[in-house]
Amino acid sequence: MERVSLGGLDSSRIGLGCMGMSAFYAGAGSDDAESVRTIHRALDLGVTMIDTAEVYGPYTNEELVGRAIADRRDQVVLATKFGQISHPSGERGLDSSPASITTAVEGSLKRLGTDRIDLYYQHRVDPGTPIEETVGVLAELVRQGKVRSIGLSEASPETIRRAHAVHPVTALQTEFSLWSREPERALLPLLRELGIGFVAYAPLGRGFLTGSIRSPQELADGDFRKSNPRFTADALDHNLSIVTVVEDVAAEVGGTPAQVALAWLLAQGEDIVPIPGTKRVSRVEENLGAAQVKLTADQLDRLDAVAPPLGDRYADMSPIDR
Repeated sequence: MERVSLGGLDSSRIGLGCMGMSAFYAGAGSDDAESVRTIHRALDLGVTMIDTAEVYGPYTNEELVGRAIADRRDQVVLATKFGQISHPSGERGLDSSPASITTAVEGSLKRLGTDRIDLYYQHRVDPGTPIEETVGVLAELVRQGKVRSIGLSEASPETIRRAHAVHPVTALQTEFSLWSREPERALLPLLRELGIGFVAYAPLGRGFLTGSIRSPQELADGDFRKSNPRFTADALDHNLSIVTVVEDVAAEVGGTPAQVALAWLLAQGEDIVPIPGTKRVSRVEENLGAAQVKLTADQLDRLDAVAPPLGDRYADMSPIDR
């Protein structure tokens, strides 16, 4: 597995998102043993970036990741997130106040079974706490050695600039894929200006770009995609036109749609690390095969030209800092 510099942090070219092992998707948490095997297989194949968050579960995904990496900690660039649970109140909600962060980091360290977090993200921007105040607390955690580097998730260009002025931001994590290309307009140019890496979550369009979802009826009750605007019947029918192009290119290169979708992302720059999520060994092996797929200029042009999807990324976009 190729390694790249992610804002100065050494990382595998492709990482592993662990959210779906414990939360939000149908069957999450149903087979922790297979999830652990998936993490182990990813590490065996050269993945170093392992991504989790305290809100996944909540808490159970960090515990799962902690068990999986207990004897392999030095192989891992361990990333987790805070800010979607208010520790003073004990309720879910945006809270990046100093008191909440101080409690959050200690909880994450304990659940992950480690003495340091390699990349600590603010999960969502808290409009009630100035970003300068939040980053000041994170900078102190870096000085204490509890955190190696800091990140932001779903932050606007203005917020990124203000945060970076207080302490260097190593990476921004935001949704980016063939059906979520918003970062191309303002975020990527700014990140490259400031030397900040980009971590692309949901790089397979929450599974849609694999071609495995053709109807909302295929999604189980309790799967959050069931209420996602892009998976509703009318939107999904339109959005399948994107999948058709991906499938055509996959047939040409002898790969899978998932590998083509990831290969397209890899072609956007060496400062981009996609973190496809899975809880199955077979899928992690398939996803990592994307590193061997080389798309031609014509194939990239055809993928670039796909029509934008119908529907917002979330049913409620209000937590996104824009």
